[in-house]
Amino acid sequence: MTDESSAIVPASNAGKNVAVAKRRRPARIQAEARPADQQVPPQTGQVFNIWYGKWAGGDREDAYISKQHSEYRCVIAKDSGFTKADRVPGAYFCLQFARGMCPNGPDCNFLHRLPTVHDMFSPNVDCFGRDKHADYRDDMGGVGSFMRQNHTIYVGRIHVSDEIEEVVARHFAEWGEVERIRVLNSRGVAFVTYVNQANAQFAKEAMAHQSLDHNEILNVRWATQDPNPLAQKRDARRLEEQAAEAIRRALPAEFVAELEGRDPDAKRKRKIEGSFGLKGYEVPDEVWYSRGSNAVNPAVQQAQLDAPEQRLQIEAPPAKEDDGSIFSSSTLSALRTLTEKTGATVAPVPAKEETKPAGLAGMLDYGSDDDSD
Repeated sequence: MTDESSAIVPASNAGKNVAVAKRRRPARIQAEARPADQQVPPQTGQVFNIWYGKWAGGDREDAYISKQHSEYRCVIAKDSGFTKADRVPGAYFCLQFARGMCPNGPDCNFLHRLPTVHDMFSPNVDCFGRDKHADYRDDMGGVGSFMRQNHTIYVGRIHVSDEIEEVVARHFAEWGEVERIRVLNSRGVAFVTYVNQANAQFAKEAMAHQSLDHNEILNVRWATQDPNPLAQKRDARRLEEQAAEAIRRALPAEFVAELEGRDPDAKRKRKIEGSFGLKGYEVPDEVWYSRGSNAVNPAVQQAQLDAPEQRLQIEAPPAKEDDGSIFSSSTLSALRTLTEKTGATVAPVPAKEETKPAGLAGMLDYGSDDDSD
């Protein structure tokens, strides 16, 4: 017997490279479901937030929770797998899975895997579907702010050792592609920057109250904005790259290849086909790249022929003929066809008599004796 993630290769093909299709395995159940009375942590505040799973309104809340080591930890290689959410486009990631304590497994309505660059979410929510706020909390915890794309998390209370940089890189690289790691050896603090913002959100929840190679309890928060001019330039360059990638996805592939110079024949084709038989004439960019009925680029014309005709939302609907009748022109045409088939006669519609307006409108022709008129 074999499971969904493995297959047996016949003995006759043992010496050959045989491609075997493998299906994704179902997500593993990380923890058993607890009774409702055991899911609530000890009271440290006034109101219990069932979405964030902690008490609010108490001064001892953060000090108490930050000293408690997490009972669970997510292991991507063993816990990730297929869930019901994989069939739903735009599904969010499971917060309990990131914390290593999801009891639903393959029946979970959220994703049980790491975020990728193809997972796009609204800037007002994080990868778990939680609403962001306008400002960060004073302790830089929580979901974060939608006013800034933060790819960097702050990691405190790290056990100081000679291998602290290697230890931090090994543990945090598990949650996505890391762009940069800065470690303050003497203070036991690290700043981890991820390429994808969703991976930073996932790593913040996955490593909260966890340990590295020692028994420390990590304090994971959002990092404040780096005042270093080089860091600010690096963040600005990242935003420009993300905007350029969004433009590449919106434009046709042949246009992007021509603009970036990856198609050596594009310039020659444009010079020949865009000259319209006029020697020395070169079509402007706004004409060559235009779309619609006036497009002159053969690639755009062919794409319009292949694509079904669609009306734009800004186009006005076709004008209706107003002949003074209560029936539309299509209804009258159907009635005429019916009468021709049955031989029935239809009485002509009497012409509308011009009537004078009643009420105050009838006083428009009234003449006044006042000289000011």
